[in-house]
Formats: sequence, C-alpha cells, structure tokens
Amino acid sequence: MSTLLVVGGSGFIGRGVCRFAVRDDHEVRSVSRGGRPDVDAEWADAVSWTSADLFRPNAWRDRLDGVDAVVHSVGTLTESPSDGVTFERVNGDAAVLTALEAERAGVDAFVFLSAAAKPPGVRNAYLTAKRRAETSVADLDLDAVILRPGPVYGEGQPHLPGVADRFLRFVASAPPIASRLGESRPLSVDTVARATYRAALNPDARLLDVSDIRELAR
Repeated sequence: MSTLLVVGGSGFIGRGVCRFAVRDDHEVRSVSRGGRPDVDAEWADAVSWTSADLFRPNAWRDRLDGVDAVVHSVGTLTESPSDGVTFERVNGDAAVLTALEAERAGVDAFVFLSAAAKPPGVRNAYLTAKRRAETSVADLDLDAVILRPGPVYGEGQPHLPGVADRFLRFVASAPPIASRLGESRPLSVDTVARATYRAALNPDARLLDVSDIRELAR
C-alpha cells in the first residue's frame, strides 16, 4: 500500500482522489486551507486532514514524511487580489512550492492537476500560471505527471452556477457533440479524480490530455 498526500483534498476534485485512495486501503493525508470538508462519509473518517496555508510550509511540511506520491489539486477560477487569491499565486506559485517541498522530502511522484484551456471570460493568466507550474515541476528530481482535463462537472462543483454544470453534463452525455470539442470536452469529476489517483500510483506518463484521462479512468 502507498501513502498519498492530497494537497487540496477538501476541494472539488481532491475529495474524489481521497475517496478512491481510501477505498483501496492506502494511507491518505490531506493539506488544505479548509481542513476536513463538511461531508458525512466513512472515507472522510479515514483521511488524516490538516488545515494549513500552503505558503507557510513549516505548518505542513511534516505531512510529507513517508509519502510516496503527492497530488496537487489546488486551483481557482476566480480571483480576489485583496485576499491574495490570484491566478499567478494559486494556480502557479502554490504548485511550484508544493513540488519543491515534495522533492526535498524525497517523494517519488508528484501529480499536478492542470487544465487543457482557460474558461471563457477568464484572464489568460489562468492558463499561463498553470503552464509555468508545469514547466517548473517537470524540471524537478521526481516523477512528475501533469493532467490537463477540460471543464469538470459534477455534484458539488463550487466554481460554476448550477445551470452551467448541467449544461456541461448534457454536452458530455452527447458523444457527437463532446467528441467535436477535443481538449475542451467536459469530464465528470469522478473521471478526473480516478485518473489523477491512478496516475499517482503509476506515474509512467508525463502528460495526460483529455483522451488519456478518459482512458486511464476506465
């Protein structure tokens, strides 16, 4: 069995990664600002939750002890500069800092949840920050896997209004439409979480696009 640290484990996709890992009897730890999510589920009881600011690694660095793989699932679609929430900081710097800490701790694998494209109406910095993080992570002395899903839908989606989430679900359920969207094809949160989890256990690939993610999640 492996020991996984899911950074952002209380988030939309991170929860799914934790759930799949617990189901398979792995030791699962999570670091996120919110700590344990407000869910009443057996899998959540099995996760070791830590509430901490990623940008203060002294508060969570010890959670890397004995970890085999780190999954970084932190990201944002909205910004609040007055609160320090910008694309450059959350989508870029946080991943680079976490990967550096993982490398220092001797972690074998680092899985970074990136994105295939920027959502409509969102600053280009959203994707620029993720691509910068991808490059930085790939240069480190660990097995880095980068996933680039398209839009992710599912229960508990915090970034999109319900009508948008339902639209993405509809598009994904219509193969003639979904297949034409290529890298912008919507994926369910379970599909992305399952593929992310499996990539952490077997970090053979270096870059997984939408088609690769769908195949790995089967």
